[in-house]
Amino acid sequence: MSAPSNTRIDASNDGDYVAVATLETLPLGRSRIVRVGPKQILLSHTDKGLFACNNRCPHEGYPLKEGTLSDGCVLTCNWHNWKFDLTNGANLTGGDALRCYPIRVEDGEIQIEVTDPPAEARIKKALAGLQDSFRRFEYDRMAREIARLATVGEDPLEAVRHAFAWTYDHFEYGATHAQAAAADWLALRAQYGADDGAHDLVPLVEIVSHLAWDSLRERAYPFTDTAAGFDGPGLTAAIEAEDEATAIAIARGGIALGQGFAPFQEPLARAALAHYADFGHSAIYVHKTAQLAATLGQASLEPLVLALVRQSINAFREDKIPEFRNYEPSLEAWDGRGSDTVTATDFIGLGVRDCLALALTASADPGPLYDALLGAAAWNFLHYDMAHQDRTAGPVSDNKGWLDFTHALTFANAVRNLCRAVPDLWPAGLLQIACFVGRNTAYVDRYVDTAAWQIADDQAAGFLDQCKRGLFDHGRNEPIVACHLVKLVMAVADEIADGPTPSTKSALLASLNRFLNAPLKRRHALRVARQSLDFVAREG
Repeated sequence: MSAPSNTRIDASNDGDYVAVATLETLPLGRSRIVRVGPKQILLSHTDKGLFACNNRCPHEGYPLKEGTLSDGCVLTCNWHNWKFDLTNGANLTGGDALRCYPIRVEDGEIQIEVTDPPAEARIKKALAGLQDSFRRFEYDRMAREIARLATVGEDPLEAVRHAFAWTYDHFEYGATHAQAAAADWLALRAQYGADDGAHDLVPLVEIVSHLAWDSLRERAYPFTDTAAGFDGPGLTAAIEAEDEATAIAIARGGIALGQGFAPFQEPLARAALAHYADFGHSAIYVHKTAQLAATLGQASLEPLVLALVRQSINAFREDKIPEFRNYEPSLEAWDGRGSDTVTATDFIGLGVRDCLALALTASADPGPLYDALLGAAAWNFLHYDMAHQDRTAGPVSDNKGWLDFTHALTFANAVRNLCRAVPDLWPAGLLQIACFVGRNTAYVDRYVDTAAWQIADDQAAGFLDQCKRGLFDHGRNEPIVACHLVKLVMAVADEIADGPTPSTKSALLASLNRFLNAPLKRRHALRVARQSLDFVAREG
């Protein structure tokens, strides 16, 4: 076929079909661009018939008039080699479909039908495209499909609801960081989404893309369909027994109550804090899932709760390992009568055993003890010794990086919120924060110069606002890193809003500032190679 004409025709839409050219002006073998309102449409006259399609490639907008049309009615975008069947707009290489328009000829006049399909059809198509984008993790396509939902007038939160429904049974071990971070992304959207369309869209794409990444190439791991009467203590006990069938059946009974996440708050909080579970992840996930369920509503409760229950069942019980052997005796010894006054400084430099012992001396009032432990966790974070992320030798147990340190703060934030709702969990929550503080002591450098990272009290609000806004263009390729960024920033902001003591507030702000400005090493090729060689050499 000959090269397309550069001639453009302006036409107005005064009916379902609009006249845009004549057979005389568009002879066989020619193409041309016509405009109908805001639409830029490519007309092609081939030996297979007349065709009309969007002139902009749905990939990145390259003009398809610069493309190549084969005899088989396949239009190729010459920028990235996307290929489209002009008979139906299908993308033959995968990706967004091309909008094609019905075309007819009356008395030699070429007319195209430009009326948009019904909203329901466009919504269905956008959701189908969104789900298809998961196969190859097409981040930009996810953004386009969600934008299409909003353009049609659909609530773009439907993209998130559908994404959870598509993926929740593809997580072998249950809920991931994606579920926890989703709550914070939606909180950011609520705060900044009205700024412009991009700030409204980014949080949704971040949530959906993380779910897509975590489920990529994973098969389905079905949940039991059995339902039982809801029993909160029974749910906690089934999780403790790692009995998924029973726990899921009870959870389905709770979902059927139609009361949202409320019935699950206490039993899942108890399950999460029954152990130093998954390095604090379980408690974080319970806290954040409660917020997420409140936003997404009852329709999303099943995927959220079932994935969370599975995660709770599969969580590591780290209080069972030697490093934390003193946790259980300390919890048994907690009598709530320790009347000493302790500060963050008192915990600095102490190992796990001594942190637990010191916490017991101040057990009478959870509030001041929590502030002291939070302050100590923030101090450790501020003084993280970056030599540990750069080293290339040593045991696996010493693989401690920046992201490990963020957990002490996000876990503490979850503990405060969960324990205020279920006060008798304070002993477990506080002692587990003490485990974090004591464990991280070995990886700090108390001589780090922190002066440059301090935030004046009158600048705190502006600093946090800047941190939150920065999340919308975080620039991190790995979803897991972006997730830690958003969870940390939002946890620190929540703690500051709760009114900690001045020293704890100062440590929180300075530690966040240093972390956001520090290099983050994610691939440890030499370290992994050396540790692997050492492990294999010691195998029996």
